[in-house]
Amino acid sequence: MQSQATRAQAINRIYGLSLVVNLIMLTLKLGVGFISGSLVMIADGVDSSLDAIANVIAMVVTRIAGLPPDEDHPYGHRRYETLAAMMVGAFLLLTASEIVQNSISRLFSGKTPEIGIPNFLVMLLALVVNLGLFFLQRREGKRLRSEVLVASSEDKRSDIMVSITVLLSLATVQLGLGWIDAVAALVVVGLIGRNAIGIIRHAANVLVDHVALDAAEVSQIALKVPHVEEVVRVRSRGSEDDIHLALLVRVAPLTPVEHTAAIADEICNQLRARINGLATIDVNFLPAHELPPDYAQIAQTEAVALGVSVHEIAIAEAEDGIMFDAHVEVDEEQTLDAAHTIVSAFEERLMHAIPDLTSVVTHIEPAHGSKPCTSCDSEAEHLAHNIMSVASQLYPEGYWHELVIRTEPAGDYSVSIHCQAQGSLLVGEVHQMAEKVEAQLRIALPDIHRITIHTEPFEAN
Repeated sequence: MQSQATRAQAINRIYGLSLVVNLIMLTLKLGVGFISGSLVMIADGVDSSLDAIANVIAMVVTRIAGLPPDEDHPYGHRRYETLAAMMVGAFLLLTASEIVQNSISRLFSGKTPEIGIPNFLVMLLALVVNLGLFFLQRREGKRLRSEVLVASSEDKRSDIMVSITVLLSLATVQLGLGWIDAVAALVVVGLIGRNAIGIIRHAANVLVDHVALDAAEVSQIALKVPHVEEVVRVRSRGSEDDIHLALLVRVAPLTPVEHTAAIADEICNQLRARINGLATIDVNFLPAHELPPDYAQIAQTEAVALGVSVHEIAIAEAEDGIMFDAHVEVDEEQTLDAAHTIVSAFEERLMHAIPDLTSVVTHIEPAHGSKPCTSCDSEAEHLAHNIMSVASQLYPEGYWHELVIRTEPAGDYSVSIHCQAQGSLLVGEVHQMAEKVEAQLRIALPDIHRITIHTEPFEAN
């Protein structure tokens, strides 16, 4: 995505071209209009002069809108561009009011303009120029997602209709119907006024924080993210390319902060992949208390509170309550007395957090990984050969590869190995195979402390 500064430069180049063209056309229209006395040409010239003023305002404001967010404008400066679009609409209404007054005056006076070839040549040129500017501003406004450029293209759309109306009125005046000049001017008023109101309405919606996105669509995307139970509230505001979005979602109680952070990141990724123009996304969380309790998650939370970790969690529901078994990792330099005290506190917290708990059995083990492991030397070659031999004998259908052996601080070994298997196998079947290989490796090679077996389908490569 291009930067705001680059975008502002591209928009201002278009406005610079439009300004030069409008200055030339207003000079021709006003000059020929005053000489011939054509009210509708003078009105069109006034419209071009206001277009030139609007171009200058848009160039200045777009440069400001391209500035990055700062301490005083944390959401950026894009609303200056919205304000400029509203000012363009206001200028259009000002043009319409001037034309109304002059048209009514002309109808009562009965004065007839003197139309000649210069009038037709100037208005034909104006029609061609307006067509070119309309297509340029419309195309670039959509590409750059610029409200003010799109608003200016709508102004040019009305200018095209004005040019056609003026040409028709000039032709009818030539046929002797002088009053048509004033009536055509009133038609121009209607065209300009309609576009002006549309521009002002759109800009006002942005400035008053009108909803920018369909809440149902946003909720549907967010609910596809795992662990999001409900989208409570969706709020959005801004223009189509500068949308600020805030969501309030429910997740399971006691979800750790790092988990909610990952969920929020995934929600943002999914939204940005499907919705264009998102500038900021704020995701906040509420606990979904009505969900069934996640006993494993509760155990993890209580363990973190005491500075330990748990794994190998086994939960069984019996007639008299819930039975809980788990491995608890503590600092390997602690004494058994100190470790037992901490684990006992963990068991008490767990019993309090899960009232239906009737039995807690914990296995205390040292926490590894706090010190970096070092790569093995040539002494591990024999171990590697034995690992590959055991794995291949137990599961010859798999492709065993990417074997890595490292020494741990205590002097034993940490092993990781990849195995490719048939992609049609069930996950449970593959897991049983990996556990069988791991168990046999521990029996055959007692120097191995940790074993990680990564399984993947043959199609993965």
